Amino acid sequence: MASWFRRNKPDAEPKLRISIEELAAAFPNAPAAVPVEPAVEAPAEPIAPTQVVETPAVTAAVVMEETQVVEPVETISEPTPETAHVDEIPVEPAAPPSAPAPVSGWRERLRSSGFARSLGGLFSRNPKLDDELLDEIETALLTADVGVTASTQLVESLRKQMKAREFADAHALLRALRADLIAMLAPVAKPLEIDRGKRPFVILTVGVNGVGKTTTIGKLAHRYKHEGRSLMLAAGDTFRAAAVAQLQAWGQRNGVAVIAQGQDADPASVAFDAMQAATSRGVEVLIADTAGRLHTQHGLMAELGKIRRVIGKLDASAPHEVLMVIDGTTGQNAISQVRQFNAAVNVTGLVVTKLDGTAKGGVVFALAREFGIPIRYAGIGEGPEDLRVFDAEAFVDALLPESLTG
Repeated sequence: MASWFRRNKPDAEPKLRISIEELAAAFPNAPAAVPVEPAVEAPAEPIAPTQVVETPAVTAAVVMEETQVVEPVETISEPTPETAHVDEIPVEPAAPPSAPAPVSGWRERLRSSGFARSLGGLFSRNPKLDDELLDEIETALLTADVGVTASTQLVESLRKQMKAREFADAHALLRALRADLIAMLAPVAKPLEIDRGKRPFVILTVGVNGVGKTTTIGKLAHRYKHEGRSLMLAAGDTFRAAAVAQLQAWGQRNGVAVIAQGQDADPASVAFDAMQAATSRGVEVLIADTAGRLHTQHGLMAELGKIRRVIGKLDASAPHEVLMVIDGTTGQNAISQVRQFNAAVNVTGLVVTKLDGTAKGGVVFALAREFGIPIRYAGIGEGPEDLRVFDAEAFVDALLPESLTG
């Protein structure tokens, strides 16, 4: 016992060493009192190092755990943009599937038009073949905004065939009327072809107020972008409030650059800057927006001529397409609009919008009969994919189905 105490004496403090010797000399028969103090110190000494050893192990584990948690957070945040691109990718093949079967889409969107309701209701009751039926057909065509000239031409053709006894029943007359309607639209159903030899291919959009020019440009950008074309937009509508911001929003949505100078800027200057930028960057298509104006405002109509001349200074053949946007609900007023704009800037293509709403649809036949200007696109809905390449047969089938029960 005494030897064990001596070995542990150096570990004790100096004051404790003196007190232990004095106690051992004074009380040699009290061994139990002495081991109590070292017994308390002995466990205290091993505990301290074990705590020190465990503490770094725990902190190391914590650091490793924190690092492992951060890494998945980074790996989770990185695929997010890729997921966004994946969400956009299905939109690209969504347009081609609609092309093989456009008829069903057209019919679903145009079945509520005035043309479809009037003529569809007329033939659904299986009428008799007589002059009264022809008069009713003519009235239905006129009320559907087909126009006097086109309606008269259609009805007289049917009258001659009926007198020649070429119709066995009303169903045969319906087929003949459908064929005449398709024949009237077929010459103007010409898609817009982008000439790859002209960079940039400049499309100048014109039209009166509120027909949907800016929205049409956004939908065209969506279409051309998914076709793999490089394009640029020019915010030339510097008159209407928020028109520039609206076009910039379409540009951001489709990943297309927009050249703008702000509100109240000179539209011709915007078009010139956009033409220079598109040429220097080798852009394939440049679509220029213009402010809406009434066809009776001669000063604003002359401004369109200025824009055309400014663009022509950089490319004598530009603009390569003057695309006029027409509201399908305006009816016969569209005839005078096209006439004035065509005189000012030589319109080369038409876009008829809002055909899915309250439009009667007959104005398309009137435009084809009056001007013969190609109808490039038709708007039959609000989505970007609802700006369809104009199809004469699909359009007629939507307005006047082949079946008498429509």
